[in-house]
Order: sequence, then C-alpha cells, then structure tokens
Amino acid sequence: MRKDAGGVSEGLVIALDKKLWRFSMVKAGEKLKKFKLRDQHGVEFDSSKAVGKKILLSFHPLAWTRVCSRQMKSLERNRAALEKLNTVALGVSVDSVPSKYAWAKKLKIEDTQLLADFWPHGGLAAALGIFREKDGYSERANIIVNEKGKIVFVKVYPIKELPDIKELLKLLGKK
Repeated sequence: MRKDAGGVSEGLVIALDKKLWRFSMVKAGEKLKKFKLRDQHGVEFDSSKAVGKKILLSFHPLAWTRVCSRQMKSLERNRAALEKLNTVALGVSVDSVPSKYAWAKKLKIEDTQLLADFWPHGGLAAALGIFREKDGYSERANIIVNEKGKIVFVKVYPIKELPDIKELLKLLGKK
C-alpha cells in the first residue's frame, strides 16, 4: 500500500471535513494494483511476482467462522484443478498471521496461501472497494485477475453464502 504525505494508506476510507470518502469497488477491465501480504506461515506474497499466472483473490470476512472455513477448504480441495488452469488461489481476510496459521492447521489447509490483510487493517480490501468499514472486515468476494494483471471478474456474495467453486473454475477455464 502506498502512503500519501499525511501517512494515510491509499484505498482506505478517509474522513475529511466530517464527510466519509470511499473508494469505489474495482471493476472488470481495471488493472490490479500491486500489493504484498503475508500468508499463514509469514511468507510474503508479492502480486508483482505472479505475472504470467491468473490470481483468484477469495475474500472471506473472518477466520474461524463456518462459511469462511468451507470457502477455504473448497480452495484447498480444488488446488490441483486451479493449478491446471494456471491460477494462484489466495484466501484473504483481515485476520492476523498467527490466527491464519492456527486456523489453517485446524482446517488441514497445507497448500493454499491464506493472506493476512491485517495491517493496515483491511488495506487491500479497502483499496479494492470491498471493505465493510462498519463491520471491520471485507465483503465475501471473489476477484479474478488474468495473467497480465487485469481484473476480469468481480463478484460480491451475501455474507452467509458460500461461493460456487464450479462457477469460478468455469470462468478460469475460459480463454
């Protein structure tokens, strides 16, 4: 995340003159801004190093919840299919690295990177326009980025709805 002269991270909700300024949700056709986040093992994921691969950013509100657990297990179960489609699948939430580590261990997630959008709190989600500032976490959303870094799909789901992995696999398989 880039910071302006006042030290405010780009993409966050900013209060100026008692008004709330929000960044709008990203749309298909836009370029994904580069970002770096740590996964459950503390390993940094750098989006600029994923050039040549598709990226599936699978946002889930909070670790340790039922639907979020099912969503991340679905990514893990479909890892081979995603790899065949030249796709890096990433689970993203505002939880900290230690929380992500314990949660991944409990869920037996060994290969899927679970990224901590912890600090600045929800910074990536805010930059993408899917941070729920009132709740302190992201929307449940999937964003697909093509091999050239261009966003090709954005979908926000009702918080209690499990995203359909078959829909995502079908979209990722299209040329």
